Amino acid sequence: MRSADLATIIRIALIVFVVYLILIKVNAAIPILLLALAFVLDGVDGYLALREASRGKVTLAMYVDYSLGGKANAVKIKSLKQGIGKTAKHGPRFDFAGDRIMEYSMWVVFSFLAIVPVFVVIIVIIRHSIADALMAAKGTASKMKTAIARALTSSSFARGSKNVLKFVTFSYLILVHSAGYPIMPGYVLVAILVAYILASGAAEIYESLS
Repeated sequence: MRSADLATIIRIALIVFVVYLILIKVNAAIPILLLALAFVLDGVDGYLALREASRGKVTLAMYVDYSLGGKANAVKIKSLKQGIGKTAKHGPRFDFAGDRIMEYSMWVVFSFLAIVPVFVVIIVIIRHSIADALMAAKGTASKMKTAIARALTSSSFARGSKNVLKFVTFSYLILVHSAGYPIMPGYVLVAILVAYILASGAAEIYESLS
């Protein structure tokens, strides 16, 4: 088994455990810390896949620089990413499945707890289902051609900012449930996150149909 796939399995297991901790209402700090670790592992599996594909030539410093928008190693890393899709066909798809499992698990648990309205979860699922199906026929988000699609979906900034927003939103909702924080800021965060998700979904759909 590839080390990158093992990292994905660990973060899936972590998110299931986080859901359990939320449901039994433990100290909010514990599920939030584990949620942060799961998001960190989302980047770790990408680094491990690139390191394995390059036979150790891609260093952590190179990967961090690329993730922060650096141009020095962008061409090399993008080329390696395309190679991973050919040599480890299930790897990128497994990583993508891990992303969706993490996100859906959090939306579902907060809907179950009556913190997030169910229609929000339905909107997110419909958005992902349509965009994912169209992009699967077109190719991955890393192959975006239009500037707005790259800015909203495939750029390092887009991916990083979306993950940060997800972490902040879900962490605050944990605090609402476990520590009695006011719900209104949570609604604001959910609205911003859903708007971001819909905007990136629209860009993906436009890209796949253009």
